[in-house]
Amino acid sequence: MSLSALLEPDRRWMKVALQEAERAFDQNEVPVGAVIVRKGQIVGRGRNMVEQLNDPTAHAEMIAITAACETLGVKYLDHCTMYVTIEPCPMCAGALVWSKLQRLVFGAYEEKAGSAGSMYNITQDRRLNHVVDVVSGVEMERAAGLMQDFFRQRRALPKD
Repeated sequence: MSLSALLEPDRRWMKVALQEAERAFDQNEVPVGAVIVRKGQIVGRGRNMVEQLNDPTAHAEMIAITAACETLGVKYLDHCTMYVTIEPCPMCAGALVWSKLQRLVFGAYEEKAGSAGSMYNITQDRRLNHVVDVVSGVEMERAAGLMQDFFRQRRALPKD
């Protein structure tokens, strides 16, 4: 089986995460989207809602984790995969470890705060209680482009 064929399910779910990111963009939030999948079903989804909820912890990953745990009635996501458009920050990467997520698939790297391989590697730090399998770069151009468009648009707005 080719690499392309192996990555097809990941691309499919990443496109759903990108739809969440687009919803965040439309709501003037940093465009990050996430979905959590178990046995071929979405069990949690989230998008950045920091501005809307006035909550610095309202990242897409955190919202998706909460939704998945509620849907499944569990505190551990050990048979789940998260698809998120941008590499998680330290807070979110830590939450992925503590939730015992089995697998993380992300789109674009986050050079300033990425914690699944860029700046830090919290998700695979063997000193912690759990290691998350990580796949990076799925739909990377689209995810990065959405972020670039958002910040380009934001810089063009007049300051209050």
